[in-house]
Amino acid sequence: MLWNIPYIAVVALIVLGLYACMFKSNLVKIIIGTSLLEAGANLFLITLGYRKGGIAPIFTNAPSTESMVLPVPQALVLTSIVIGLAVTALLLSIVVMIYRHYGTIDAKKVRRLRG
Repeated sequence: MLWNIPYIAVVALIVLGLYACMFKSNLVKIIIGTSLLEAGANLFLITLGYRKGGIAPIFTNAPSTESMVLPVPQALVLTSIVIGLAVTALLLSIVVMIYRHYGTIDAKKVRRLRG
């Protein structure tokens, strides 16, 4: 059961992120939901690349390639973290502009004010 904990955490992060994105009307909470979705996807990729007793793939004197962890998921997650940071900064700057223009960050009120 202990080896399933990362997968349970992945499901929990993705479900919480989807809940926040779908059912919250506060724009900052929606952005937090997208960050939770991103964290769940990153954790899933890292969990897929994990090998028990694995060593980093940067060692050249490794006894065999079977004992190395997979480097591709690690590279994907590093790239995803950078992209996620940029997207979060962009979304937060858009929320600041919405607040300055409409005076609220409630998505329902912003939709009503749209006209």
